[in-house]
Amino acid sequence: VLSPKEYGSQKYVSRRVKQKKHAALCATLGGEDASVRLLEELVFGAEEQLSERLAQDSSVLLEDDSGSESPARPVVRSAVWEDEDDELDEEVDMTHRFRRDFKKSAAENKMTKQRLQQRLKEQFQKAMGGTPNWAEVTAKRSQKKAGTEDEDEGEELMRRTGDFIGSSDSLPKGIIKMKKCLNANSESPCGDQLSSVQFHPSAQIVMTAGLDHSLSLFQVDGKSNPKIQTIHLENYPVNKALFSADGEHIVATGLRNKLFYIYDMMEGKVIPVCGVRGLNEQRVSDFQVSPDGKYLLLSGSSGYLHLMTTKTREVIRSMKMNGSVCSAAFTSDSSKIFANSQEGEVFIWDVQSSKCLKKFADDGCVRGTSLALSRDGLYLACGSQSGVVNIYSQKDCLHTLEPRPLKAVMNLVTAATSLCFNSTSEILAIASRADDEANRLVHLPSFTVFSNFPRFQKKTIFRTRCLDFSPRSGFYTVANNKGNALLFRLLHYTDF
Repeated sequence: VLSPKEYGSQKYVSRRVKQKKHAALCATLGGEDASVRLLEELVFGAEEQLSERLAQDSSVLLEDDSGSESPARPVVRSAVWEDEDDELDEEVDMTHRFRRDFKKSAAENKMTKQRLQQRLKEQFQKAMGGTPNWAEVTAKRSQKKAGTEDEDEGEELMRRTGDFIGSSDSLPKGIIKMKKCLNANSESPCGDQLSSVQFHPSAQIVMTAGLDHSLSLFQVDGKSNPKIQTIHLENYPVNKALFSADGEHIVATGLRNKLFYIYDMMEGKVIPVCGVRGLNEQRVSDFQVSPDGKYLLLSGSSGYLHLMTTKTREVIRSMKMNGSVCSAAFTSDSSKIFANSQEGEVFIWDVQSSKCLKKFADDGCVRGTSLALSRDGLYLACGSQSGVVNIYSQKDCLHTLEPRPLKAVMNLVTAATSLCFNSTSEILAIASRADDEANRLVHLPSFTVFSNFPRFQKKTIFRTRCLDFSPRSGFYTVANNKGNALLFRLLHYTDF
């Protein structure tokens, strides 16, 4: 019996013998045909020759690999296009209308990309009231090392449920945290309905005025609110009273004539102003004080607005609008005046030149009733007889031909007679004197009404005559037709 090795060699020998016999046969026939030779290689020798070629190729590859000094490296793909200008510090044109608001001075006409990015980040943090909690968490997590700390943190996160959004300095919408305090004028309520209430611009004092011929000052502490002083104006029901811009004087107007009073708080003197040079009006009842303290804007008849200086107490300019004057307000820099007419039109005047810069129709308004401007120059609010309050962007009003309201607030069903923004422009108070409890607080910029004010279980506000926020929004006061100055503490704000 042959072993496998001997059997394989014997088979190989027999195959070679057959090949030689076939070659001799082809030679005797007179030559070697190419096709016959190819067939011969395929049938008898192709397998062996193929294995020999593969062995030779593999040996060559092994020699190449062993002869190389370093292992093969992956091929680095180069960019299809490289721009050398990308590596340069390109400066951005800050005079473009989309970037003007990010300039801190008039000299910043150019800014690098890195500096602009930092400026945008600062602007975002300012709008959010600081760095958001989610941004701080992301930054901290990116600095942590991978390991068990991340696993423990993930496990801790999954152990609890609830809100993962942290608190922010900005006022949240939905429900406002507030509490009812003792009435601001609890020590000396008004004998008739109140017509005005206002916080002092710098001191912790509130002033009330009413149709009982009196002006009263109270210290605001939210607990006892002690009375400081009461000034009685003989036979003079007060229609409106306001502090001067510096807080040293109180200006009061009546209902019957153009006589008005100025109370000097530093000297304790009441100064009657019987006539104003350049003022041709039978009576003056409504007015506004400019934020810089230089002017009083007197609302006259037949659409006239009179600009009076507080220093010389004379009218230096007069402006005329179509229709009757409804309400007016100065911008925060005292450079412009916004006024609306009872016919539903809004006028914008330049204080220095007395020129009308712009006029547009309040959207959907048939009869205007009130107007207010936010202190930061963002918003304009216009109230109407139907109770709708349109909120506009001040920039759109100045630069757009027909501005559209950002929001039409429809939570009042009677005439919107009182409007007031708080100091941070996060709250707009709207109210109507024609119905009980018609007082709402609108959250900005979501333009939604706080659902927990007022409380409908019990009447507390009655009919709103006037309203105001304290200088840093810590308190909110409402003067009503019962002679009370209601006081509310806004818990979100920590300062007066």
